[in-house]
Amino acid sequence: MYLLVVLKRGEIFMFVDIAKIYVKAGDGGDGIVAFRREKYVPAGGPAGGDGGKGGDVIFVADRELNTLLDFKYKRHYKAQNGERGGPNNMHGKDGEDLIIKVPVGTVIKDAETGEIIADLSREGDRAIVAHGGRGGRGNAHFATATRQTPRFAEVGEKGDELWVILELKVLADVGLIGYPNVGKSTFLSVATNARPEIANYPFTTKYPNLGIVYISEGESFVLADIPGLIEGASEGAGLGHQFLRHVERTKVLIHIVDVSGSEGREPVEDFIKINEELKKYSPDLAQKPQIVAANKMDLPDAQAYFELFKEEIEKMGYEVYPISAATGMGVREVLKRAYELLKQQKTAENVEEDAKPRTFVYYKKKDVKPLTIRKENGVYIVEGTVVEKVARNIVLNDHDSFRYFQNFLNKLGVFDKLREMGIQDGDIVRILDVEFEYYE
Repeated sequence: MYLLVVLKRGEIFMFVDIAKIYVKAGDGGDGIVAFRREKYVPAGGPAGGDGGKGGDVIFVADRELNTLLDFKYKRHYKAQNGERGGPNNMHGKDGEDLIIKVPVGTVIKDAETGEIIADLSREGDRAIVAHGGRGGRGNAHFATATRQTPRFAEVGEKGDELWVILELKVLADVGLIGYPNVGKSTFLSVATNARPEIANYPFTTKYPNLGIVYISEGESFVLADIPGLIEGASEGAGLGHQFLRHVERTKVLIHIVDVSGSEGREPVEDFIKINEELKKYSPDLAQKPQIVAANKMDLPDAQAYFELFKEEIEKMGYEVYPISAATGMGVREVLKRAYELLKQQKTAENVEEDAKPRTFVYYKKKDVKPLTIRKENGVYIVEGTVVEKVARNIVLNDHDSFRYFQNFLNKLGVFDKLREMGIQDGDIVRILDVEFEYYE
């Protein structure tokens, strides 16, 4: 599921980017059964090493990212498993943690419960969402004075797994400015998956339309088509203040001009008037990086107008790109340049010294089955998280392994409960796929 939503909060329109993904921490490596076999050690003891721990799944807030678009194309993430133990008490290698980078401002939720796991609102914030399984112990751990050659070891624990929802609320990174009906909505529809209203009359766009521009993997940004600006907007004419409040929050501007003159206006004058309105409203706003997109190059005689327009605008210190939003010509080049400027702006931003990165740790509540015993078709079935975990490591045809299992069941009170239920010698007891006959 991937949703794009615009929220109106007062006069601020925010972009909500949502993705649902599956994460799986690495499983722990199995411990092994091994014995010393050196030439000059006649009575070599158990020497099976422990398995390595599985890798964790960790989310990290990265200021270089702007959207959650990449999670639309990849929805399953898995950390590395721990390796099996080795002979001579060699510990298996731990699995590598999986680092998943997300934009600053990403909220992570447990998809099943809706619980907020972490709010990564600062650069470098980390959230350990899924924990790797513990490695199983090798047979060296089970040696005692009476059990000197244990032929069993533990299997590694499974890593955590869960579905999480990533939710990002941001303002648009790049804003489209220009007179009404110059092709901003068409540009947005070509550049992103947004579907704004497009028609041949002024003020088609009453509210900001937003979409995601995908440059390449890990490189994307939010683009806004903001209501058209006219002369006098700084005094509130047209959609004046509403427009300017939105554009003030963007970091880069793409100024679209109808270079064909198809609406009966002079392109250079249009450009100058729009920038004058920006200066009147806010001097800082007029200083934002601005790319000039000379639109409607597909129309007759546009090329002749373009050469004159480009010469005048470049004298003012602006970059000019010829485009046709209707055909898509030149749009990609403008978007790539906007992304470059956006990265430069973000690098130049000062991060508060006291906003130190934080680490969030989440432990998903696991289902723990209590110890239960029931009789079914003459078989006593024992269930429970603790007893099943031990049963997975039992070697039935090994005397020491089975004896260890019996002692464990006795300490857990399983045999006492079986007697209370009236078990008789020769009756069958089953735990998972382990079956044995009961005898006092």
